[in-house]
Amino acid sequence: MTDSGCHRSQICAGGAHRPARMAEGQGMVTRRGFIDGMSAAGAATVVGIPSASATTHAGAAVTDAELRARDAIRAANAGMRASYAALKSELISRLSPVIVVQNDATGGEFTLVRRGSPQESVNPVPELFELAKSVSHVPQGIFSTIAAYLSDKVPNLPNAGRIDPHDLDMVAFEGPRSGGWISPLQDYAATLTTARGRLGEANLPRELEISCGRILDEALTFIRDSVRSGTFDMASFEEFSGRTYPSIRTNMKYAAAAQISGVEGLMRKWRATIGEEAWKDLYTVVLSIWTTSELNQASIIIRRCMNPAKVATHLIDLPTVEVPRDPIFVALDNLARIVQDSVSAELVFPTDPLVADAFKGKEDLLSVEILHQLGVTAGPPTTSPSSVTSACPLRTEKTRPAD
Repeated sequence: MTDSGCHRSQICAGGAHRPARMAEGQGMVTRRGFIDGMSAAGAATVVGIPSASATTHAGAAVTDAELRARDAIRAANAGMRASYAALKSELISRLSPVIVVQNDATGGEFTLVRRGSPQESVNPVPELFELAKSVSHVPQGIFSTIAAYLSDKVPNLPNAGRIDPHDLDMVAFEGPRSGGWISPLQDYAATLTTARGRLGEANLPRELEISCGRILDEALTFIRDSVRSGTFDMASFEEFSGRTYPSIRTNMKYAAAAQISGVEGLMRKWRATIGEEAWKDLYTVVLSIWTTSELNQASIIIRRCMNPAKVATHLIDLPTVEVPRDPIFVALDNLARIVQDSVSAELVFPTDPLVADAFKGKEDLLSVEILHQLGVTAGPPTTSPSSVTSACPLRTEKTRPAD
């Protein structure tokens, strides 16, 4: 991958790495103006390349000539990064058409972008999605309240082998001897009691109302019994959560149906708005947190509405470190990197399609060579990382270059 700025699969949440973006209403800087506006040393500062004058060999003296030579070498990379950033800045304003999806508790906010400018933002998913999921999350809400007070020992449960003891030790940091969980759990019970009392007035489908009622009833029973006895454990919690699962599955059915109908309806509307010719080249960027980045619910639905010949390269699932403050810019910034790298890869590496594919894909450009030097040669760049880490030495040893 190129080392221009942050890696394109990283997320510059909240506007980090945005030197080329002008203030609102000023438009985008031109590529020539961006490059002319900084010296090589200035470019190094902007994109974060350290000066050789601030570094030394470990335990070895470095001559002034050597420092100047290294600065000159770094300047070549700084110039590349400045040009890369300027090209990306201009490309952002030309990307079209693009749909940006920001996942949220209501089913997602969808924004149509044309030539780098947002045209319309919509939350298309019916409210039933949020309501069904809200009640389904109740067991997780109870877990989050009591988890710190669990025993740090995995009990003899049917799924005990699936629970990592160290993970449990990290989560159960208070331990069962503390009663700090009681008051927060009672507060949550008050919230659930209100929801249960008003459930019949929410005008939900009858089957969904029944399943929500069962989840809330089981939750209130677990809280009541735990508070009365002053204790709980993993076994009692799993018994409770197991009883709620059939009802949660019912809620999932209603939530999924609501999201499918809402998203597909919006896609039909926007397809008619921009026309078939533009739609066939549609880019879609779906922003999500890591835990929902694979088989993301929005991506599954949208891919069925896109041009099948381009969905593999034009549908981008973008895991974010956190919810970005400027999701549209984050999406377009990363999409611009992907688009320009897809062309650059073929021109810079015309003699090696495998390396070109790595450059314009998710793989780090050095991955194949690193795997080779580590002796992992049984597979392509998608070789399982576990086969590499299992052989990692526990103490530092000197290594020699590959033959």
